Amino acid sequence: MSNLKNILLKKKICKSVWFMRQAGRYLPEFRELRLKNPNFIELCLNSDLASEITLQPIKRFNLDSAIIFSDILMVPYALGQEVTFIKDEGPKLSEFRMDNFSRNNKLEFSKKLAPIYKAIEITRSKLDKEKSLVCFIGAPWTLLVYMLNLKKNKNEINLEKLENKDLKFNLIINKLIEYLCIHIQGQINAGADVVQIFDSWAGLIPDKSIQDFCYKPNAKIVEFCKKKQIANICFPKGINKKFENFHQMVKPDGLNLDPEIDPLWARDKLINVVLQGGLNPKVLLKSEESLFNEATKYLNAFKEIPYVFNLGHGLLPETDPDKVNNLVKFYRNFK
Repeated sequence: MSNLKNILLKKKICKSVWFMRQAGRYLPEFRELRLKNPNFIELCLNSDLASEITLQPIKRFNLDSAIIFSDILMVPYALGQEVTFIKDEGPKLSEFRMDNFSRNNKLEFSKKLAPIYKAIEITRSKLDKEKSLVCFIGAPWTLLVYMLNLKKNKNEINLEKLENKDLKFNLIINKLIEYLCIHIQGQINAGADVVQIFDSWAGLIPDKSIQDFCYKPNAKIVEFCKKKQIANICFPKGINKKFENFHQMVKPDGLNLDPEIDPLWARDKLINVVLQGGLNPKVLLKSEESLFNEATKYLNAFKEIPYVFNLGHGLLPETDPDKVNNLVKFYRNFK
């Protein structure tokens, strides 16, 4: 098994496997815990339970990496916004207030997130040494979508809000970058090996704004990681062939692909970076023949370059754990 950090930093042609949302709602043991702990934020801040959840898929499957059980919205929470998770609707945040946001202080921010760091310490002490521990953050744009309630619907942004000069986007983004870097460092200090930067709503950014809202903020965070020698993976989901521009400007160690990206295009255009993922999580809901055929497409495309087998998004709640297990076995036996 290959250490993910070494693959990312040394760009070695080694193989590794883990899945986004591998600790989550498709596992019966997670659902059992979740029933007893209905407040999601409190669950993320319960260090022992967060560690237990993180290790659940490691106990079940032959995976190379664990990803800490947490949420990208723990950062807005630590910055003073109320965060609630509503069933079948998703997260809701209290109204963003610039005066409250400006009054945040870095020490208090870190204290609020200390239980996450403790969960990482516990997990690292229980995780086999050869396995990597992945931590993560949400990229500034994706956090802004939630913090400022920018979405009109699943596929559309409120452009009027986006063009509201009173919102001082640059100031908010720069402050977010500062706090996100503190959170990355806190997680790494606690024992995480790699950080993944999720820009889950990057695909909704208008073309004219993608530099300011996606490329530049991600580049600043990656620059911080490189100065600190922190292995990093970026995931600007939904930007399609702009992945090439993103890669040229941001220069991350790793790039997670989404299902819209043709793996052969990625292999040819995204050079000198570790590629990860791409497989559509919906294929895990189909027959095993379909699943293995789709997995073969990615494994063949990336056979000669550094590649981490993963998905183009997180595992879906309705996924059968046995399918996950069989996919890992298929990957391990692939020639």
